[in-house]
Amino acid sequence: MRISLFHMLLVICLIIFADYVSKLFLISYMTNVSGFQEMTSFFNLVMVWNQGVSFGMFQLPQSWGPLFWTGLSILFILFLFVWAVQSSSKFFQIMVALIIGGAIGNVIDRIQYGAVADFFDFHLFGYHWPAFNVADIAIFCGACLIILNQLFFNSTSFFKSHS
Repeated sequence: MRISLFHMLLVICLIIFADYVSKLFLISYMTNVSGFQEMTSFFNLVMVWNQGVSFGMFQLPQSWGPLFWTGLSILFILFLFVWAVQSSSKFFQIMVALIIGGAIGNVIDRIQYGAVADFFDFHLFGYHWPAFNVADIAIFCGACLIILNQLFFNSTSFFKSHS
């Protein structure tokens, strides 16, 4: 095993831990404040149970939807893990680890609650972003870093596998 695999697994575990602990605290807290707490003029804590995927899209029936999204997420996680481990770029592996850690955090919610718990609610200058959680932040950051690296650093080599 290469040291980069260790770092990748460490990042995955840290994201899962941060997501899980934040959800334990916020689910309990939001239950006590009736599901809404205004924090600033542009940020609220809310309690939203997302039964779909990103931003609540593609919600399926509760009887089989969580099982479908959980299975699809696990397949996606396995694909990303194999792809990252085969990469020769430690940076790419860490970016993918952010995505995998976030995806596993949301899978844990689907298994435990049948939906993903979202809390962070931003709105500014008439724009409103759908509620999200720590796992979503990790997924977003990992995906953005991959895109930015490709756009501005033209690093095609990190998609290549080892020989």
